[in-house]
Amino acid sequence: MLFFPIMTRVTIDINKSIEENAGLYYENAKKLKKKIQGVEKTIENFKKDLAKVERRKAFEENPTIKKTAATQSKKEWYEKFRWFISSEGFLVIGGRDATSNEIVIKKHTDKDDLVFHTDMVGSPFFVIKAKVNVPTPPPPPAAIGDVTLREVADATVTFSRAWKLGMQNTATFCCKPEQLTKEAPSGEFVPRGGFITKGKLNYVENKISLAVGNFNGKIMAGPLNAIKKHCEKYAEIEQGEEKTSKIAKQIQYKIGGELDDIVRALPAGGCEVKG
Repeated sequence: MLFFPIMTRVTIDINKSIEENAGLYYENAKKLKKKIQGVEKTIENFKKDLAKVERRKAFEENPTIKKTAATQSKKEWYEKFRWFISSEGFLVIGGRDATSNEIVIKKHTDKDDLVFHTDMVGSPFFVIKAKVNVPTPPPPPAAIGDVTLREVADATVTFSRAWKLGMQNTATFCCKPEQLTKEAPSGEFVPRGGFITKGKLNYVENKISLAVGNFNGKIMAGPLNAIKKHCEKYAEIEQGEEKTSKIAKQIQYKIGGELDDIVRALPAGGCEVKG
């Protein structure tokens, strides 16, 4: 077998030294390397753009995909508020601000429900819906259990000012809807989103606990155990100093879903993805 050497032409500038000629070839090699990296990046971006086009085309041509997407995008009434499903299967809703606090209590609280609030100003009202069923296996029990009580207390403190202040818990009570009134004592004023309590209040142990999960295409945020129970994909969140917008993108990468829905699900104040 014969082997023929590969001939490579090398141009030498006779007016320069060997070291200078070598330096020129080294610099040229670096420039070529950068050009190659640029071409590779362009190819990679082209592949990503092509994949997007193909996904869009598949979406437009497949009625099943379009129907599924439309179903997932349909908003339920409780998605206007903070919401999650307890480990026992109860729907829980909460206010986002003073206005939604008022709406939750006045329009979406029934006599068999339980209402939660902290002793802090600026706390959300959370409500356990005793008779509202959501599509969860299995259906909730007849009576609200201690597990749900604890989870809702955790949610109430988590979405209160305690999160932003770096606190791990705060006094949180539950009561019946009839124990709330807008009738203030003489000379006092009840602001929007606030209520006066009457009668005995039951205080529930609590702690900061938060996870964001993908529940049948919907973004659900609540105590870790409840989210783990109902969501295959979820991200545990802890107090921190990162901006909500940045953390929301990290969560979206991990669980999917609409970015705006994830942003709305997070509490006020900095946070971080745990782990």
